[in-house]
Amino acid sequence: MGGGLAGLAAAAALGSDGFEVDLHEARPYLGGRAASWPLDPSDPASERIDNCQHVLLRCFTNLRDLYRRLGVEDKIRFYDRLYFVRPGGAVDVLKRGLLPAPLHLCGALFRFGGLSAVEKWSVVRSLSAIRRQAGRSNLDDISIGDWLTNQGMSLRAMECFWRPILVSALNEEPEQASARWGFQVFAEGMLADRTSYEIGVPAVPLSELYSAALGDKLGPKVRVHLRSAVDRIDPADTAADYFVAAVPFERMNDLAPSLDLRLERFEHSPITGIHLWFDRAVTSLPHAILMERTIQWVFRKSPTHYQLVVSASRSLLKSSGEEVARMARDQLAEFFPEAGRARLLRSRVIKEVRATFSPCPGMQRLRPGAATKYPNVFLAGDWTDTGWPPTMEGAVRSGYKAAEEITKAAGRPRAFRVP
Repeated sequence: MGGGLAGLAAAAALGSDGFEVDLHEARPYLGGRAASWPLDPSDPASERIDNCQHVLLRCFTNLRDLYRRLGVEDKIRFYDRLYFVRPGGAVDVLKRGLLPAPLHLCGALFRFGGLSAVEKWSVVRSLSAIRRQAGRSNLDDISIGDWLTNQGMSLRAMECFWRPILVSALNEEPEQASARWGFQVFAEGMLADRTSYEIGVPAVPLSELYSAALGDKLGPKVRVHLRSAVDRIDPADTAADYFVAAVPFERMNDLAPSLDLRLERFEHSPITGIHLWFDRAVTSLPHAILMERTIQWVFRKSPTHYQLVVSASRSLLKSSGEEVARMARDQLAEFFPEAGRARLLRSRVIKEVRATFSPCPGMQRLRPGAATKYPNVFLAGDWTDTGWPPTMEGAVRSGYKAAEEITKAAGRPRAFRVP
């Protein structure tokens, strides 16, 4: 139940092991929150836009494995450099140098023009501390913001380096996000090897990535049912040998009330995607991380179409689409002056209010595992105990983990998760 990344991963894994699988999705498309649709629904040839720009890192090994299974891995374009842009338009480039990991980014960090020499050294020193302290058992008891403050991090270093990366990766403010997950972002996403920090951006609308599952890519015994909502799981039902609930946490207690899951402390964190179309190009950069403003990322979808992203976007929820688009255009012009001179032809604001759960301190111990008290009912979703924060990688890991539990229950254990 659920055709998002977690459900797709579980179905793909089980299908590859010979299981007969019925995948039920209430919506008319797969991908869950990774969705796209026609800008003009009445026009079959209309441009398709994503609800929000989804980005992966090279270290997302399980998501990349799912893309391989679906045959769409060639539709992801990876970039070996990140562009940090300061108000006024100055650009700092984060790219690997000649040194081996974890020192491969040091040269780029020391060239950051927005930070003083002392601030650059404090960033490098804190990254080193993250590697040393990654095994601490109490990291989920404090926020990554508090940890950085205790390291003596300056406000400017926080705003120009730490916050843009952390908010984008965790969909939460550093002051509210667990240090455990903040550590993982940098330990695995930036320091693990020389390529782990590279970002991958889909070169096609998200719907094209996951519509591949409507063929036989999930396996010859996998049947996909769209517009097929499941209201309740009865563990005693003999319609199937095993059930996988791969739905968001807010749906679980209605779907399977007898599981008695304690989900009261789970909260959502929103993401807002802002599409702007201009009458001309406003930057040639493929993407940009904007410092010290509400807008965090800009992605160049075409020479005149740009998608802007605000993670943890609670401050925008009460604003109208027109107000958000106007703010976004004004901020974009602070970094790329051409955006202020260009004519804005069209805008579209999409607020994903229930984008992810908030990975605040103490939540890790509340995340349920794949197995439940019933031997035939299993859970999947980025909110379960995946060993990752709420990301696409975590969602796929959860689906593979549920599939592993089913193969174990069936007496033929298999491993699907990629290290």
